[in-house]
Amino acid sequence: MKQIFLLSLRQLAGRRRLTIILLLAALPVLITTLITVLGDQDNSEFPEIVLGGMLVTAILPIVMIAFATSAFGNEMEDRTLNFLTTKPIPRWQIALPKMLGVITISGPFLLVGGMAATFIGLGGNIQATIAVGVALFVGVTAYSAVFTWAGLVTSHALGFALFYVFLWEGVIGSFLGGVRYLSVRGYTVTIMHNLDQSGLKGLGDQAIEFPAAIVGAIIVTAAFFLLTIYRLRNMDVP
Repeated sequence: MKQIFLLSLRQLAGRRRLTIILLLAALPVLITTLITVLGDQDNSEFPEIVLGGMLVTAILPIVMIAFATSAFGNEMEDRTLNFLTTKPIPRWQIALPKMLGVITISGPFLLVGGMAATFIGLGGNIQATIAVGVALFVGVTAYSAVFTWAGLVTSHALGFALFYVFLWEGVIGSFLGGVRYLSVRGYTVTIMHNLDQSGLKGLGDQAIEFPAAIVGAIIVTAAFFLLTIYRLRNMDVP
């Protein structure tokens, strides 16, 4: 399992991917700094615009799509997945290090960027900064499970991921509030808001019930991890 994890890190840590994730993670920090330094208004809308609108809605899913849908892509392209699946090891020992590789590469950039932007935008609010970090970790983990499975199931994983994020969570979710209960974005925003309701009160309109968000995030992560294991057991590898 350790070897698969290290292999995943090497495959995902390409210079181009790391450059893209660094730029995206730094964008909220840059914008927040400019608003704080140059603006003369308060930052009461910061949580809704920068955190809810930019970070959780766009940057987080884009980064996770780029990394998680590629978790098994290299093995499928160079035919090494056949070697992995024919070894006498449990399939969870293949799926787990793949997911952990995605989380290890993408998570720190997103957490540091989001927490730094929150710290600057809310004037050093430690509780809000921690709340954002915890919620982003949950979002990274859930998205990694969903998109790692998608990359294994279909060669059109990018299309599926874009449909889920921008059509299901974005367009449909804006008209049907119930979609938030089946949305990683909804879980992430809700956890942020409930861990610091005063500092992040601008996210209240986008949140669902806190227990529903916790249970939903756990179910989604576990369900898609199990689906990945099932796929590895039953797929025909050329």
